[in-house]
Amino acid sequence: MSEIELYELPGCPYCAKVKRKLDDLDLEYEIHQVPASHSEREAVEAVSGQTGVPVLVDEAHDVEGMPESADIVAYLDETYGDGAA
Repeated sequence: MSEIELYELPGCPYCAKVKRKLDDLDLEYEIHQVPASHSEREAVEAVSGQTGVPVLVDEAHDVEGMPESADIVAYLDETYGDGAA
């Protein structure tokens, strides 16, 4: 199991943005596809407290459920990309 997990909905442009960044950084990650209905998204709600996607989990850096594609992309850049120390 990968330390990075992404909760996503197929066809979601915000999820695709995060997946592109993960792929650009050549990071391994596990995908959890969520149901289209928000009322059926118990798994993503359990990790993030909300039902929107995308949501990122990064166990290596104690990220337990980060929402919002722009925040996730910025986090990935800072942690694994050019912004990494």
